[in-house]
Amino acid sequence: MGSAPPPTSGDSNAQRRRQRVIAKVSVMVLEEGAENKPVSEETRTVTVKARGAMVLLGLKVSIGQLLTLRNSRTGEEVACRVVYMSPHESEKRQVGVDFIEPCPRFWRISFPPPDWTTRSPEAKGNPSRPGNTRTNSKWEE
Repeated sequence: MGSAPPPTSGDSNAQRRRQRVIAKVSVMVLEEGAENKPVSEETRTVTVKARGAMVLLGLKVSIGQLLTLRNSRTGEEVACRVVYMSPHESEKRQVGVDFIEPCPRFWRISFPPPDWTTRSPEAKGNPSRPGNTRTNSKWEE
């Protein structure tokens, strides 16, 4: 069926190409319907990334189909391509889209750099992070 994301090369724990952020952003998804009539659906994202998103979508779409996403807050639009469809058929399914052209400010959030991990010094809960040391703790007795 071709609806699964491409497998990673080798290691199943390999890091994704881009950092994803869980964010519910209201968007309008627009497509060219039958007889070139525009069809749209107001929905929200599940996750966002610098070059796309995962959206909940009731519209019938297919892998490779071109869509337009409109950020409901800013009115900005970006062309995208369907790259993933969840195998679960229900009222709405998760649909992954990648932007055709880079649009890093579309979501109006800052993404971590590509080499960022939970072990980075800035990460919350990182035991080696300055300021994460315990003092006067009963564990140090």
